[in-house]
Amino acid sequence: MSNNPGRKNPLQKAEQADRKRKIAIQVGVAAVLVGLVAAIGIGLAVQKSDSDDPGPTPTIAAPQAPGGLTGSITDNGSIRVGQPDAKVTVRLVADLQCPACKAFEQAYGQVLEDAVNSGTAAVEYNIISFLDRASTTQFSSRAANASYCVAGEDPAKYPTWLRTMFAQQPAEGGAGLTNEQLIEIARSVGYTDAVAPCINDKSYEKFVSAKTEQTFAEGVTQTPTVYVNGKQVNPSELEQAIATAAAGQ
Repeated sequence: MSNNPGRKNPLQKAEQADRKRKIAIQVGVAAVLVGLVAAIGIGLAVQKSDSDDPGPTPTIAAPQAPGGLTGSITDNGSIRVGQPDAKVTVRLVADLQCPACKAFEQAYGQVLEDAVNSGTAAVEYNIISFLDRASTTQFSSRAANASYCVAGEDPAKYPTWLRTMFAQQPAEGGAGLTNEQLIEIARSVGYTDAVAPCINDKSYEKFVSAKTEQTFAEGVTQTPTVYVNGKQVNPSELEQAIATAAAGQ
C-alpha cells in the first residue's frame, strides 16, 4: 500500500462528505421545524383571531314614518325599540326556541307592546342562542340572526315579528324552521325581500354567538329573564313593575 503523503485518503474523503451530508440534513430538519412552529403559531393566531372576531355589527334603520318607533343595538346586543324619552326600560332575555319564552310572549307580549306604543317604556329584546342542541339545524342561532336582519329594516314591525315567530315556534328536537320559512314569516308581517340574503347568509352568526356568551357572563342563568330599569323582576310582576318605574317610585 502506498504511503504517498500527497495522495488523499479515500476513507477520509468519504467521511468528510458524510459529515457535510449530516450537517446539511440537520440544517434542513431545523429549517423544517422552524417552519412548522411558525405555521402552527400563525394557525393558532388565526384561529384566535377568528374566535375573537364578532363579525359585522347589526344596524337599525331610521323610522319609516315621522314620529315612528326608533330602534338601536345596545352594548349587550339587545334590539331596543321605543321612544327615546321613555322613562322605563324593560330588557327581555329570550331564546326563540325556548318554550318558556313562548309562554311569556303569550302572557306578557301585549303588555310590552302597549308600554312601547304609549311611550311609557322602551323594550330591549335580548335574543340569544343557547338552544341549538334542541334542533338539528341550529334553529336557535338562525332565528336570532333573523331577529337582527328584520329589526335592521324596520324596528316598528319587530314586536309583531317576534309574536309571529313564537306562534310558529317549532317543537324541540326537530329540524326547526327553514330559512325560507323564516323569510316568509318576515314577509307576512311586512318586511321586504331585502332581509332574505341576511337570513340565508347568517350575516350576524358570530355576533349572535358573542352576545350570547356575554349575556351569560353577566349572570343570566335562564330564559326568559326580565329586567325593569336594570332590576330583575318576576314576569308575573312585570306590569306593576313598569307602572311603578314610570311613576318614579
